[in-house]
Amino acid sequence: MSAAEQGAAVPKHVAIITDGNGRWAQQRGLAPIEGHQAGADVVKARLRDAAEFGIEELTVYSFSTENWTRPRDEVDGLMAMFAERIDRETPELDDEGVRMRFVGRHDRLEPGLIERMDWAEETTAGNDRITLFVCFNYGGRAEIVDAARGFDGDTEADFAARLYAPEMHDPDLLIRTSGEQRISNYLLWQCAYSEFVFRDELWPDFDREAFRAALDEFEERRRRFGAR
Repeated sequence: MSAAEQGAAVPKHVAIITDGNGRWAQQRGLAPIEGHQAGADVVKARLRDAAEFGIEELTVYSFSTENWTRPRDEVDGLMAMFAERIDRETPELDDEGVRMRFVGRHDRLEPGLIERMDWAEETTAGNDRITLFVCFNYGGRAEIVDAARGFDGDTEADFAARLYAPEMHDPDLLIRTSGEQRISNYLLWQCAYSEFVFRDELWPDFDREAFRAALDEFEERRRRFGAR
């Protein structure tokens, strides 16, 4: 049994770079959008695991500011999938006590998609079992630039209050799948003292057992935050 299931301390906030959907589809001779659909199913499954384990916040990297450079048909498919998923899954997640927050820029997004995102946030605003932060049209550098625009405060706390989701706690643990070992412009401010765990599974293959293993690895770390 894992530490998470034995009642050991679990991270308050887990952030995930859900990498490998495209490669998963390619390995199976599928279209990229089918990999993204499979990946979205895994997000929902691991969200439920996170709530069961006692994690309070889960953040996933769904679409970066750099992803606009992908083929047009893949981007269009992702936008359509995202809108459809919000429509279909928001009532279900609301019933399960999930609070939804979308983090990123709204420029380049269709008005209908923005309306759906706002609707999902409003619908689930009163929930407190777990918060799902979805980073969409998000870039860590863009977030810092946007926060810095017009900033006249004095402290790090003043600056953090201008980030896209100032209520978000800094991630205790950042997980990246697919064997890649880089941060890819993700939560650059928030991950200053996060623990990193890199997993070899492609995101659609990241099952409950892999999630538990990542939490167990985190449990073995000693976090010093600059102290001895």
